[in-house]
Amino acid sequence: MQRIVLEIPDSKFNFFLELLKNLGIKKVKKLSPRHMEYVDGLNNALDEVEEHLGGDKYLQDAKDFIEEL
Repeated sequence: MQRIVLEIPDSKFNFFLELLKNLGIKKVKKLSPRHMEYVDGLNNALDEVEEHLGGDKYLQDAKDFIEEL
């Protein structure tokens, strides 16, 4: 089984839930604002890693961070 996270406009939310119901999808979970902050933060971190791997951004390594402390 796989999971996805979607951002649905409020105006389309009920329509989307009805669509999922008609497709036979049984388990739908709405994330709390706290969980949404966590997901957004994780997505931002992954975007930064992709930029770093692509050479567009420099990320400080852990050794340099510890030396600064």
